[in-house]
Amino acid sequence: MSMIFPFKAVRPPSDQAAEVAALPYDVMSVSEARTMARHRPLSFLRVTRAEIELPESVDPHGPEVYRKAAENYRRLKRSAPLVQDPTPALYVYAQCQGTHRQIGLACCAAVDEYDRDQIRKHEKTRREKEDDRTRHILAVGAQTGPVFLTYRDRPTINELINFVTASEPLAEFTAEDGIGHTVWQVPAALQPQLLAAFQAITHMYIADGHHRAASASRVRQACQAENAGHTGGEEYNRFLAVAFPAGQLRILPYNRVVADLNGLTPEALIAALKERLEVRAAAGPGPDRSGLVHMYLANQWRQLRFPPPSPALSPAERLDVSRLQDLVLAPLLGIQDPRTDRRIDFVGGVRGTAELEQRVDSGTAAVAFSMFPTTVEELIEIADAGQIMPPKSTWFEPKLRDGLLIHEIDPKSAADP
Repeated sequence: MSMIFPFKAVRPPSDQAAEVAALPYDVMSVSEARTMARHRPLSFLRVTRAEIELPESVDPHGPEVYRKAAENYRRLKRSAPLVQDPTPALYVYAQCQGTHRQIGLACCAAVDEYDRDQIRKHEKTRREKEDDRTRHILAVGAQTGPVFLTYRDRPTINELINFVTASEPLAEFTAEDGIGHTVWQVPAALQPQLLAAFQAITHMYIADGHHRAASASRVRQACQAENAGHTGGEEYNRFLAVAFPAGQLRILPYNRVVADLNGLTPEALIAALKERLEVRAAAGPGPDRSGLVHMYLANQWRQLRFPPPSPALSPAERLDVSRLQDLVLAPLLGIQDPRTDRRIDFVGGVRGTAELEQRVDSGTAAVAFSMFPTTVEELIEIADAGQIMPPKSTWFEPKLRDGLLIHEIDPKSAADP
């Protein structure tokens, strides 16, 4: 059973949604965030990345940043102005990128279900990133960006959601990157049917947003400790999410670049690779199926073909990113821990393989690896097995926008002083 909850969304008016909405806080650098918000006074990046309004010398995790985030949120509520729906509701959120369309249900999910792994994970979280979002939520008094959830497809849910999308939307716009975003409110008469349909789902899965979910759990602990009258029904017991059927999602590859060849020449690396796997010239920069990785080295793309995986390998160990790590990166290039080794970097597939060529050709990297994307089915299998994916295994695209639907967990914090 998966419990979801309506909530009183705080949201921009339809004519300001495009100006307010922003990419997630963690997909750009500080300098990129400053550029994105430069001519957009209502950009939600001023809340999620409040350090862009402070001197560059300021620690991005310093207390003044969280105070500025709270100040900017209160200011945005007045300026946009943001409005709060008077009664709890569910919402439908659709995204369109080219021919790809995905439609999810925006709701609140239960922190309890996250804590007991009914909402399943596939990624380790980093304490410092949890600390950042926990402090941000507590300072602002709101969850400002949704956790991206998925579940195995349910025709009943699809039918109900498609009925909603035939009505007039609350907001509709195409962002500067060409991605279309549309939000509808679910009619009150349909909400009980959607709540019941989700109760038939055994597990939901975090596709993206592990740190937001982990921070919501820590926020609940902090709020509960401060609330002598805690009942379990408070808004801090829930977290903002958008849940999509797995069949609609698209994962792009998460590619790798390595700064040097660990003392090898290109010729020596290729000779060592041939002792472990099949190497041939590649027809193009991107592999067309799993089991293949394309390598860019010395101005040439080569195809690396892995041997068939042993049946003894776990679902996580069978992933192409795992096999590349075990067969190439660790033994030949000396990358023992890709989470901490500064010689390796990761390039989301949205940037394209031209980015890989540019890094190698410019000398900022010595070799690049173009991956076939992990599938949603692999993600679910690994999460069901209680395993963790290697770092940077999935890049979901398009990204959910922050600021379109906000869940206030403590209206007192979010109110003007």
